[in-house]
Amino acid sequence: MRLSEIMTAGVVTAGAEASALEVARLMRDNRVGSVVIVDSAGSPVAILTDRDLTLRVFAEGVEPASPALQHASRPLVCGEPEMELDEAAALMVQHRVRRLPVVQAGELVGIVSLDDIAVRSGNLEVAQKMTQDVIEGALPQFYFHERG
Repeated sequence: MRLSEIMTAGVVTAGAEASALEVARLMRDNRVGSVVIVDSAGSPVAILTDRDLTLRVFAEGVEPASPALQHASRPLVCGEPEMELDEAAALMVQHRVRRLPVVQAGELVGIVSLDDIAVRSGNLEVAQKMTQDVIEGALPQFYFHERG
């Protein structure tokens, strides 16, 4: 199965000059957990997730009017429409990302999330394993601390 078969084509984007608050409102209004930041030519340069906003902006007391690009996840890890699902899954696990923008010839054409893989591929076991691997890499203290 290829990414082009499971990706979501309608990607919510914001310009590099957008503020963190503007991006948060885009997420709320579009009911998404991430916004791809694009440059003036429309090419994707970073991704800002709800987690980025929570941990890097609001929890740190950063001014919500600050540029979203300052708090976005970079470098941007992307896939291609013809990429096989297993290759994309390996890329996501390797880079510990839950969302993979899909780019063709420098143009953003879609996005794939771990949820997309679970729902659209029909392989819940693969999606669960990927989610565990990504979360363990991002939050090792959650999995490896002593519980009393």
